[in-house]
Amino acid sequence: MKRRLLALMSCVVMAAVSVAGCSGSKPAESPAAAPAETTAAAAETTTAAEAAPASGDTKIALITMDSIDQHWVTLNEGAQKAAGELGVTVTFMSPNTKDDAQQIECVNNAVAGGYKAIIVAANGPDAISSALKEAASSGVKIVYVDSPANVDAEATFSTDNEAAGKTAGEEMIKALEAAGVTSGKIGIVNVNAATDSTVKREAGFRAAFEGKGYELMETQYGEGDAAKSQTIAENYITQGVVGIFGCNEGSTTGTGNAIKASGNSAIIGVGFDKSDAIMNLINDGYLLCTMAQNPDVMGEEGVRAAVAALNGESLGGKVTDTGVSVISAGGSAAASAPAGEAVKATKEWKIALITMDSIDQHWVTLNEGAQKMAAELGVTVTFMSPNTKDDAQQIECVNNAVAGNYEAIIVAANGPDAISSALKEAASSGVKIVYVDSPANVDAEATFSTDNEAAGKTAGEEMIKALEAAGVTSGKIGIVNVNAATDSTVKREAGFRSAFEGKGYELMETQYGEGDAAKSQTIAENYITQGVVGIFGCNEGSTTGTGNAIKASGNDGIIGVGFDKSDAIMNLISDGYLLCTMAQNPDVMGEEGVKAAVAALEGQSLGGKVQDTGVSVLKK
Repeated sequence: MKRRLLALMSCVVMAAVSVAGCSGSKPAESPAAAPAETTAAAAETTTAAEAAPASGDTKIALITMDSIDQHWVTLNEGAQKAAGELGVTVTFMSPNTKDDAQQIECVNNAVAGGYKAIIVAANGPDAISSALKEAASSGVKIVYVDSPANVDAEATFSTDNEAAGKTAGEEMIKALEAAGVTSGKIGIVNVNAATDSTVKREAGFRAAFEGKGYELMETQYGEGDAAKSQTIAENYITQGVVGIFGCNEGSTTGTGNAIKASGNSAIIGVGFDKSDAIMNLINDGYLLCTMAQNPDVMGEEGVRAAVAALNGESLGGKVTDTGVSVISAGGSAAASAPAGEAVKATKEWKIALITMDSIDQHWVTLNEGAQKMAAELGVTVTFMSPNTKDDAQQIECVNNAVAGNYEAIIVAANGPDAISSALKEAASSGVKIVYVDSPANVDAEATFSTDNEAAGKTAGEEMIKALEAAGVTSGKIGIVNVNAATDSTVKREAGFRSAFEGKGYELMETQYGEGDAAKSQTIAENYITQGVVGIFGCNEGSTTGTGNAIKASGNDGIIGVGFDKSDAIMNLISDGYLLCTMAQNPDVMGEEGVKAAVAALEGQSLGGKVQDTGVSVLKK
């Protein structure tokens, strides 16, 4: 509480910028943490999660919807933390109140003030788009946190609001049904009809009630103001609602206060965001729960992405879900851990880590991340993957984990269906399931993976740029994939193909090398004999084989683009036989997978969240 008040006070006393509508706050003049030395290869770029220190005095503007709401104060705290680590200046120059004109003014002031990057939570998808387009055209890097606008950006760090809204609806339905209430009116208090994040939360909430016997009333808007939202909620209560959903902090506080004032504790109140007021209403029984975002993570990752972009890195416009947790009665003790904060284990849980194989460098690195987190949290994680990619062997590993009394399984499924039956049996026996890299068609506590379709599209766009730069606007393109069943690589291929829609290239029939470098090289060599101008490898083995085939052909005019990072791939890039690779963060998958498994074993609800662990374009 004390830290929150200090942060709030810092926003109130911020030095004014040239226009009174926008406030400004310079980070405290304290010694910055010494940035870790990077020993990256010459061809390697930095991921958003591991940003390199900035070169020179870099000025970054942070513009949120307002400067007072606790959500934005916490986001600024995360941004200032990362700024201190990376040696940049981040100025919190948000308006005092949510107002489109004032937010536009803040963007214009940032450009006029010589800021190199703007990290922004847009009021709505269109309201400040013109101002952001002008900023981008002048060379300013744009990064979104919480809420994007309809303008291309380097990266976006936000909550998957639709999924989180659906979780909120499901929590309300469970509580109503547990109380024997299977019908009735449900009220919804939103901010306005334009703010992208809260509109999506409402859409997800409504989706949860499809096919149920409840009547969802017309949404009312309180502009995020707690007093206005309370009045709206009180009007709903007079109409006999059995539940009310608040779409942001102010809406949720107002909803809880209205239920408290009514004296009707049977009304189920569910909300969004976390504050002291909301937690008090939950603990006193006037709200059932709230969906807690991680604004500090948004702020930290936003600054890291801005610095990475200013250092010349291509982030591909990636969208990263920063996670949400269901917080119910009991305050912080009962709260689910956000993505960036792990919960210590209360006993030495046994967790199995089962990947597609145990040899590929991708899985080795994922295991390293898992073991690091296991040591921190005091649990045992056993890497019990097959030696080769084989459905029968992976099923055997799952069955062995259940027979060995492992309490959770972290798994990268070979395909969406191959091991589903084994995982269903494991789950039915009480084993917690967490996915890393590739999910199966079985519900899980959480999934940590790359947005493979978006990353595949980025790979295609990188190839097209290189081909066009070489004057090649048509020709055959080969694709080397693993198989037709592995969810992650199938999506990469789909994204890659989508990048070529409407272009003058011929995408050939995909060939499968089972992720084996030697088989993939043979396939790529066959493509080369057919006169291809480019080849895409969908995973580490496919990419290594592609690069080796181009090297062996002596035709350096063929553009090779791939996926995953290994020493072999980086050498092929450095030597000019591959243009680039899409580098995932398997260590992050491993770390977050263990955090989620422990959280689930400690009784927390993660709501089946899906978190994108990011990808970066690595070039020479």
